[in-house]
Amino acid sequence: MSSRDDREALMLFEPELASVKPAVERHGRCGALLALLAFAMLIVSLDQYIVVVALPEIGRDLGYSAQTLQAVISTYAIASSGFLLFGGRAADLLGRRRMLVAGLALYAVASVIGGLATAPLWQLAGRALQGLGGALVFPSTLAIINTTFAEGRDRNRALSVWGGAGAAGLVIGVLLGGVLTQGFGWRAVFFVNVPLAGFAIVPAFALIAADRRRAVSRRFDLAGTLSVTGAVTLLAFALVRGPDAGWGSPGIVAALAVGTVLLGSFAVIERRSADPLLPRGLLRNPSLVLALVVAFMFTATFGSLLYFLSIHFQDVWGYDALTTGLGFLLPTAVVVTGSVLAGSVVTRIGVRRTLLGALATGAVGTCLLGLALTPDGSYAWLVPGLIAVSIGDGMVFTAMYIAAATGVPGHRQGVASGIVTTGSGVGAAAGLAVLVLIANTTANTTAGAHGLDDEALRIATGAGIRVAVFAIAAGIVLTFLIALTSFRRGS
Repeated sequence: MSSRDDREALMLFEPELASVKPAVERHGRCGALLALLAFAMLIVSLDQYIVVVALPEIGRDLGYSAQTLQAVISTYAIASSGFLLFGGRAADLLGRRRMLVAGLALYAVASVIGGLATAPLWQLAGRALQGLGGALVFPSTLAIINTTFAEGRDRNRALSVWGGAGAAGLVIGVLLGGVLTQGFGWRAVFFVNVPLAGFAIVPAFALIAADRRRAVSRRFDLAGTLSVTGAVTLLAFALVRGPDAGWGSPGIVAALAVGTVLLGSFAVIERRSADPLLPRGLLRNPSLVLALVVAFMFTATFGSLLYFLSIHFQDVWGYDALTTGLGFLLPTAVVVTGSVLAGSVVTRIGVRRTLLGALATGAVGTCLLGLALTPDGSYAWLVPGLIAVSIGDGMVFTAMYIAAATGVPGHRQGVASGIVTTGSGVGAAAGLAVLVLIANTTANTTAGAHGLDDEALRIATGAGIRVAVFAIAAGIVLTFLIALTSFRRGS
């Protein structure tokens, strides 16, 4: 063929080539954007439990008591859950890129405060600021995904990657915390967030489109934001501290009373607002409501399991921080696999079957763990349960956020994300508090019956953890029944 023929042939295909090039470029850009959002999600997620393995060392250095040590985890959860609706609204109105970058920057500053702390008060202040940073990052990443990728197969695939990072982050946090604590001391679990946040902030300006101007007709609803933030924060605080301090204690009663009043005020404010923080029709979306309930129960059960496994490894089996962290390698790999597969599974069989199957698998796995967590057991005994519960963990995490985004318009994705993640944050705080109370009560009863020597305390601690794990299994079964009933009503 002559060169002239070649040119003519190329001219015939120029329209197709012209359309392919932008598609390839867009695909590559979307892939890079998704990687960035997944990385940002990983930072927020892993920091919820990165301190778990370091807790014994933190407690010794800073003088926490056995009752107050869990505040290192719950303070983060309370602050995060209290500000998530605010973060979702801010993402919708002030700009998703702007809120993502602000949240990551706040995360870095708060981590420095937590790492430099020499007393519990300063460290808990740092953890609260980290929670606020997470409340800006979490709904921003989710809203960007839900407005970038079309509902259906594309969004499900994107949420699988994002969800894989989020679900794995909870487990990776424990693994990374063990490695850092063993090698560099507990302060490293805070300082590591500084370079991680920096690596996410820099490409955000290149990969995320600049935020548009806020529509003049849309208002921030400051009164609604302040009332619901105060209400969720106080109610979450009461749920966390109530089991330990006593539901009749003045501080808990005051928190419950003021929180309830603020929640009622929020309802009145929203009815009168021309542009409410919580749009009236949003909670009539059955898929979003189900996602909210599942998110609360997920972090109260699956999320709390990591805490008890870590304590069992160290206080019952005598693992050091590094060995404890390495013990989470297997569940990390399985959680990532389950979460990544969840998108394609949802596309094939739907959210209903995916959620129900994942919850059933998680319940079975948790029961197997409860049977294997004996004082003289071994890690090998845990493997079947770890695999099953990790599959359920990863798939539920992704599926519930696919459900949350279904049928929600683009300009409401931020606040919808905030609603579900608020449920997730409150569930994490309340679930851990109740389960720690169950474990401690059982341990104290067992120790009282067998004496107070080291061996008796080890056995008692293991007994308490075992009861808590079976309580988690019961919670997962309850979530399965709630989801099953909800789907039947919707059919």
